[in-house]
Amino acid sequence: MSASARETGDRPLAGRHVVVTRPPEQAGELAALLEAAGARVTALATIGIAPLEDTAELDAALRAMGTCDWVVLTSVNGVRAVDERLRALGLGWLAGGAPRFAVIGPATALALERASGRRPDVMPEEYVAEAVAAALGDVEGRRILLLRADIARRSLAEELRAKGADVREVAAYRTVVRPPEPEAVRRLLADESAPADVITCTSSSTVQGLVRGLEAAGLEPRTALRGVALAAIGPVTARTLREHGLEPAVVAADYTMPGLVRALIGHYRDRAQAGVGEGA
Repeated sequence: MSASARETGDRPLAGRHVVVTRPPEQAGELAALLEAAGARVTALATIGIAPLEDTAELDAALRAMGTCDWVVLTSVNGVRAVDERLRALGLGWLAGGAPRFAVIGPATALALERASGRRPDVMPEEYVAEAVAAALGDVEGRRILLLRADIARRSLAEELRAKGADVREVAAYRTVVRPPEPEAVRRLLADESAPADVITCTSSSTVQGLVRGLEAAGLEPRTALRGVALAAIGPVTARTLREHGLEPAVVAADYTMPGLVRALIGHYRDRAQAGVGEGA
């Protein structure tokens, strides 16, 4: 049983139908946590992770990684992509020197440790990109390699440059919005025997894929999702939901998969204590 379930009682999400929008290769952790808490889980991937079509810039950056003061990794996908390219180039994580590593959160830290055998030097207490800049402290004149998704927000690089850092920002992989098949969307929302209670969104791109999938199915998102609780992993994803006219019912305070599950459990516990009826 997951820590989330133990902390809040036996199977606190029993009877809840939760939809996971992560790509199949990444949905396992969240699905396992939800199932351990008693939820029925349905996968409805709205994005995919793909390698770069041209790795020349990434390869050049990795060959020069040892000349950097800091290497910043903002996702598990980034660690995996970098590890694959280092292996393809016949290089190791510390090739040419020993830069310090900063990561955005514990999942990325674990991925780095597994891939490289070393722990990150810095991980912020709040798991958002902007917190990394604060955690790095004085970076004036420092050379920083920022390895990110191709569509990642530019706020971290901009903040580091504003603090005087020499930032090399390089895409390590592609996040591809892949709306689910229209029939899969219609079938999920029309299933009266097991209606969806919650749809989880773990990034802005999952929100975009969900919205596009609904629209491709001929559904107006706000109308189609009435009665379904939208759960965002953090404030950035919540903001993207609101930009599409969708109000999240749950926003995790701890921007991790366990944190999202804990937030969902708390949401339903609070509703039960307030005497709110069934539904989102």
